[in-house]
Amino acid sequence: MDSLYLLIPVVLIFLALAIRILMWAIKSGQYEDLKTEGHRILFEEDRKSHSSTVARPEGAEQKQRDNEPGNE
Repeated sequence: MDSLYLLIPVVLIFLALAIRILMWAIKSGQYEDLKTEGHRILFEEDRKSHSSTVARPEGAEQKQRDNEPGNE
């Protein structure tokens, strides 16, 4: 019974803290756009293939070929 005198205030403090964090998350917009992260995870390959089509600086291909093993 004595432990309840300690545990009840501790639980109430944790509950108040959890509610405060939830309210902060809602006010800061954490739940505004739920679809973007799901799409980013599912379609990450599209972005990788797109980044490979971006033009590289002059000489980047030559530098990469020079650094490959066996081209000494």
